[in-house]
Amino acid sequence: MSSINNDKRRKNFDHPIRTRVNKETYQRLENLLAGSTCQSMGELARKLITREKINCTHTDVTMNAPMEELTSIRKELKSIGININQITRTFNQEKTKDNNRQKYVLQIAELYKKVDIKVERLLFLISQLTEKWLQR
Repeated sequence: MSSINNDKRRKNFDHPIRTRVNKETYQRLENLLAGSTCQSMGELARKLITREKINCTHTDVTMNAPMEELTSIRKELKSIGININQITRTFNQEKTKDNNRQKYVLQIAELYKKVDIKVERLLFLISQLTEKWLQR
């Protein structure tokens, strides 16, 4: 955060309040701070005092593997699409024999087979994720 924003925020808070808490309370506050979108303990305390909404985040670690696989599939599909575009551009620019152009058609057909395999895997993952989310 820039110093200008810090200065503006500090101008709004003219009256400092200090307090002490025991170890258990401080640990609970730290846990709440770690799971919230608050940037500091002071911000968390202000929200608690003024009864503002505290946004908490939760990371489901069981979703890490499927998300990594989805990201991998996305990257592979993108690279296959780039390859198809390059082959198509070359195909359209080449003005020679049909035999040579047939080579490009076969290359694109092979790439589309790869796309089909990736899309099937993608749909399988989506169905598994859907089942998981609908259970809750």
